[in-house]
Amino acid sequence: MLLQSPPRRPGSERVVGEGLRSFVFVGFVTVVLFGALGSRLGVLQLVQGERNRELANENRIRLIPKRPERGKIRDRKGRDLATSDFTYSVFVWPLVQGDSQWPRTLKILSNILQIPETEIQKPLEEAGENSPSLVRISQGLSFPQVVALEERSTELVGVEIDKEAIRFYPHGELAAQVLGYIGEINAEEYAEKKDQGYRLGDVIGKSGLESQYQETLHGVWGGQQVEVDGAGGIVRVLGQKPPQAGDSITLTLDLDVQKAAEQALGNRPGAVVALDPRDGSVRAMVSHPGFDPNWFVQGISSANWKTIQERKFPLVNRATRAFPPASTFKVITAVAGMESGKYAPNARLSTYASIHGVGSWNGAGFGVIGFRQALQWSSNTFFGQVAVKVGPDEMLKWSQRFGMGEKTGVDLPSESAGFIPTPTWKRKVFENDWYPADSVMVSIGQGAVQASPLQAAAMFAAIANDGYRVKPHFLRTDAPAESYRTSLDLKSSTLKTIQAGLRDVVTSGTGKALNVPTLPPSAGKSGTGEDPPRPTHTWFGGYAPFDKPELVVVAFGQNTGGGGGSTCGPIVRQVLEAYFKHNPVKKKT
Repeated sequence: MLLQSPPRRPGSERVVGEGLRSFVFVGFVTVVLFGALGSRLGVLQLVQGERNRELANENRIRLIPKRPERGKIRDRKGRDLATSDFTYSVFVWPLVQGDSQWPRTLKILSNILQIPETEIQKPLEEAGENSPSLVRISQGLSFPQVVALEERSTELVGVEIDKEAIRFYPHGELAAQVLGYIGEINAEEYAEKKDQGYRLGDVIGKSGLESQYQETLHGVWGGQQVEVDGAGGIVRVLGQKPPQAGDSITLTLDLDVQKAAEQALGNRPGAVVALDPRDGSVRAMVSHPGFDPNWFVQGISSANWKTIQERKFPLVNRATRAFPPASTFKVITAVAGMESGKYAPNARLSTYASIHGVGSWNGAGFGVIGFRQALQWSSNTFFGQVAVKVGPDEMLKWSQRFGMGEKTGVDLPSESAGFIPTPTWKRKVFENDWYPADSVMVSIGQGAVQASPLQAAAMFAAIANDGYRVKPHFLRTDAPAESYRTSLDLKSSTLKTIQAGLRDVVTSGTGKALNVPTLPPSAGKSGTGEDPPRPTHTWFGGYAPFDKPELVVVAFGQNTGGGGGSTCGPIVRQVLEAYFKHNPVKKKT
């Protein structure tokens, strides 16, 4: 069968070559268009490819830092003194906040969080608008706040809620000045620590042991790198590094003794120090007025700040601040008298109503007495005579040997060195000579003499442990007791005379508050310091058991009025009773 061409319509005749020209024209246009498109793609990929990849990452890759959990602080028996709690925090990713969008987001956050807009803006400005990391703007969110933010999540692009660990002090104000408090790193601290891995929003110790052992407790940041969609939602996790928690530390503090010391001091302004005379380990340290370190964890509120201002310097640790040590200092005067060779341990002196303008507290003196009786009755005129005869250089020598006038080296960020006046100092400051009355004042711990309750505790420890100066410390280690003490090379006769005198103070002198059946035999010394026109300072230092001491306790009352034996003696007794309740003395067999 032959196939025939269909008949043509009128006017449809073809001209040879016309179809070819049309094809060539269309092909030319197509080549030009695709060539232009290809050139543009080439420019995008080759010329601007790196920049576009950066922009893509900026819009799709987010860094979510994970703050490490802070190491715990525990007492010597493993009980938590500072630990972690968990809370919800809200973060903002500055990079995704458009100029037109941010004012509305800021207003919503301010309304829900009840935080001024300026406070929200501050951490974001510090981080910078191009920060690829989330920036915390608030923590400690309530459940209703979390719900409110979740309900408006579609309007809050780049805003996220996350759970994180925060510091928690389960015992509130207990040992506050020792533990210290934490707070968010400020700009100055950040500039100093940023090369050590710290970042804005980090939390650091601001005082106390939190500051002293900051590097141990801090830990190492972790985080996630995630891909997000246009609404800020996480599409997938690209990589992650778990945060490394800080190391925990165990202290020499005993929670039971600490509680007893806090309760014994009560609302009196002052301090209590309890330490082991065998190695200087601090079992308790109290300072009042105090504060609750939990107040600072999420930024202190105006109400709590007002409370701090109403209290009299609650952030000051009175246990490490210096005050006139009063008659507790007579221990060092007794040592200087006997160790100088100017007085034998059995020397006896007449006492008087006053000497060089300094009177006897009983207004009459105590007749002819020796060192034991002088300690027992706290005779000002006896020790005044001793100091005048041995001279200021010998007094300075033995004061320094016992650690007075210099820091103890305790592992706290700050402590007072105290002060021992000398003729050189007096000439420089007052352009005046040293007189016998100056030596008398030094002998009884008055005038310019300054010592902290911690220094006083170390002084009593040196008598209790048969002549070793100890270094007070809080961190519990496996180091032997010998590594914390240094021999003072005291004569045995000197030690026995002073020890006997301090025992007499308790049995029949100014320290009868400790002469109770609830305690093993103990020893101690009272002190009452003048501070005109304010009420007197009061002191008592004691230790027990007398024959094999395990604990030294010093109580100090700042301007409490009254006498040291009657005011601070009962405080020392209560602390010792609490200690021996949990650490009963083994009966000799």
